[in-house]
Amino acid sequence: MSSVAAQENRRATVATTRTPASSDRPRLSRKHREWLAAGLFLAPDVLGLLIFVAIPMVFSIVLSFFQVSGFGSYEWIGLGNYRRMMNDPLFWDSMKITGEYVVILVPVLFCVSLGLGLLVKQKLPGMGAYRTALFLPYVISLVVVGVLWKFMLDEQTGVVNRAMRAAGFDGKSWLGSPSLALGCLIAVTVWVMMGYYMIIFLAGLQEIPKEFYEAAKLDGAGPWTTFRTITWPLLRPTSFFVLLMSTVAAITGGLDLIFVLTNGGPANGTSLAIFYIYQQAFGFGEYGYASAMGSFLVLIMVVLSAVIFKLTRGGRFDDGE
Repeated sequence: MSSVAAQENRRATVATTRTPASSDRPRLSRKHREWLAAGLFLAPDVLGLLIFVAIPMVFSIVLSFFQVSGFGSYEWIGLGNYRRMMNDPLFWDSMKITGEYVVILVPVLFCVSLGLGLLVKQKLPGMGAYRTALFLPYVISLVVVGVLWKFMLDEQTGVVNRAMRAAGFDGKSWLGSPSLALGCLIAVTVWVMMGYYMIIFLAGLQEIPKEFYEAAKLDGAGPWTTFRTITWPLLRPTSFFVLLMSTVAAITGGLDLIFVLTNGGPANGTSLAIFYIYQQAFGFGEYGYASAMGSFLVLIMVVLSAVIFKLTRGGRFDDGE
């Protein structure tokens, strides 16, 4: 019995000597583990933004202070490219056209997408097919979209003019008239993008609790009152995202459609700032000058983003002011 007791005492001694050793190993707290998991999930996106956005942006700003020749030589000129930009009438004409394009496109795209979101939210037969059909243009290549609409808007053989002539109207030179080309570009852009923002609005609408609508119905509120007092205020975060993304897309996007549909014409009527920058960089080899204009365009987008943030987050959408 004494030997058995001695063995148990030795086992207890070994266990007590091993326990502190195991407890001495460092363990991460729950908060640190959550931070580590968040960092691992965010790392791919952060790395992608760093490589494909941040570094090229810094390089573009640095390049804007140099005169770059077509042979790869770099000459420091300081603010020379910016002074040239301030005195370039073609650049400011493109900025004016870009302003018109943004002022018309963004509200129209916002209203159309919101209307479609409210429409497809209804639980009607075949609504899933309608959602797919409306979203489908967004997944098509912009070059394909441009070629398709260029054929449809052709002055002689386009289906649009054929339909107008069949209805007794005269055909129009949709892409050859300075007064119509920009409107056609806006219409095609709305057709392409409305399905994407419709889905975003639909997601925001589905997040609004149904109890609010039931209470409004019991109070006798009509559709417009329900929209104004419930739907519109609670869509404020979604509205902010749509306005911000559509504004940025209007300023920096559309290059493919412009290149295919009008190539900046007629008479530079659709030469947006992004297209003019593209021409200077890849058409004339003025990379330093194009970088200066691109940096200025980024500054404009930052200012507009701040204004949109102020309007949508500052309480104006939720109180109807």
